[in-house]
Amino acid sequence: MATTTKAAAPAKKNSGFGGIKAAWIILVICALAGYGVWYFVMGNPDNFVGGDRSGHPANLLGTVYKGGFVVGLILTLLFTVICLGIERFFAIKTAAGKINLAKFTAQVKDLIKAQKFDEAKALCNKMQGTVGNVVISTISMYQTVEGDDTLKKAAKIAKIQQAHEEAVQLEMPTLQMNMAMVATIVSLGTLTALFGTVLGMIGSFQALSAGGGADSMALSAGISEALVNTASGILTSWVATVVYNFFSNKIDKLTYAMDEIGFTVAATYDSNHNEA
Repeated sequence: MATTTKAAAPAKKNSGFGGIKAAWIILVICALAGYGVWYFVMGNPDNFVGGDRSGHPANLLGTVYKGGFVVGLILTLLFTVICLGIERFFAIKTAAGKINLAKFTAQVKDLIKAQKFDEAKALCNKMQGTVGNVVISTISMYQTVEGDDTLKKAAKIAKIQQAHEEAVQLEMPTLQMNMAMVATIVSLGTLTALFGTVLGMIGSFQALSAGGGADSMALSAGISEALVNTASGILTSWVATVVYNFFSNKIDKLTYAMDEIGFTVAATYDSNHNEA
């Protein structure tokens, strides 16, 4: 029966950018930027006829400003997802290491199958990043159990697999950091757009009912608010969806590579040792 003693978690070798843990700081900065752009740039008096914000827009920026405070909220979400996309790009690039992932996977698997573990570790040290850290940890456990005569073969393989899984779990938070916020913005962009659209339509209907007739300025402002919020919210959700799926695919590739190499290490031990 395999031992239940837990392998010591390997120390992570960090080199380069590892991501921003306090994502709320990004959100606050983007909120200030979003509402600043909405009020000071889009709401610049030059964007309105007669320099009056309450009057007719003179250009597209003035029209977008008429979308109301919801535009600032949508800009906050848009700027946040862009910043998080840049943050994830550099963090995952660091985690991916310094060698092409497919090339590294093929080379390290060949070295492991040939039981050239020192060369494999040297390649991992050259690779660095998440995959390199996990492979070094798995190989180290292979070498540890190989010299342990108190364990049966099945228990040794189980410990190799356990060491691999613990190393992967140690690295996953770095890979998945802030992805939940991006996923949330995918939904929030659409919901915020719907909220702004409803507010705009409420304004339009109020204009229609005022005094029994239609105030053309109020009516057009309400319609503009609804359409601007709809368009900007959909754009935000579109960008967030692309960012989330792009980096999810990158994370999956790293995870598959780690699992493939971990399986190779365990299979190599199984095929090269005949003890019970």
